[in-house]
Amino acid sequence: MKRTLFLIVIGLGGAAILLSLGIWQVQRLAWKQGVIADIDARITSAPVPLPKVPDPEVDAYLPVTVTGRFAGDTIRVLVSQKQIGAGYRLITPFETDAGRVLIDRGFVASDDKGIATPQGTVTVIGNLQWPREIDSYTPAPDLDNNIWFARDVSELATRLGAAPLLIVTREMSVANPPVTPLPVDTSRIPNDHLPYAITWFALAAIWLAMSLLFLRRRSGAKSES
Repeated sequence: MKRTLFLIVIGLGGAAILLSLGIWQVQRLAWKQGVIADIDARITSAPVPLPKVPDPEVDAYLPVTVTGRFAGDTIRVLVSQKQIGAGYRLITPFETDAGRVLIDRGFVASDDKGIATPQGTVTVIGNLQWPREIDSYTPAPDLDNNIWFARDVSELATRLGAAPLLIVTREMSVANPPVTPLPVDTSRIPNDHLPYAITWFALAAIWLAMSLLFLRRRSGAKSES
C-alpha cells in the first residue's frame, strides 16, 4: 500500500510540476505578446523630430523624421532576404542640423553594382534602432571589400565619422532604386513560448498516462498473485 501511495504521489507531483511549467509559459506568452504589441504600436506611430539626446533604452524603435544630405562613404552589411538571396544593407552617413547620423537606406542584391547615393536635400522617415547583432561568432569586417557582417552601430559610427545613432529608413523623399527599404519590425523578436507550453503540457499528459499504466500493471500483478 505504501509503495502504491508513493507511486501516486510521484505521478501526481511530476504532472503538477510539468503543468506549472506549461502554465508559466502561457503567462510568458501573454506578456511577450503585450510587449510586441507595444513595440508595433510604437514603430508605426507618427514620426517626431530627432531627440536632442537619444537614449538607446527609452528611444528604441522611436519613429523620427530628419532632413539633410547624405555625405561620405557607404558601408555594406551582409544580409539575406527570403526569395531574393544574399545582399547588403547600405549604411550611409547623413548630415543634419543636429549633426551627422547613420542612415540604413535599405537592401540591395549582391549583384547590384554602383549604387548611387541620393544627392541634394533629402527627408528620411524611419525608426531609431540600436541592433544587437554582434556575438562571439561574428566575423570581423572585410574592410578591403567593404563587407560587414553585422550592424555594430558604435563601430560603424567611428568608421564613418558620425554619432552612434542609426535611423532605419521607412520612406524617403526621393527615389533610390534599386535600394529597397527594410523597415524596423518585430519579426525577429523571439517568441517561442507557445511551443514550449505545448511541450510541457504534452509531457504532463504522457507522465500521467505512464503513471496510470504503471499503477494498473502493478494492480493487475497483485491480483494475480
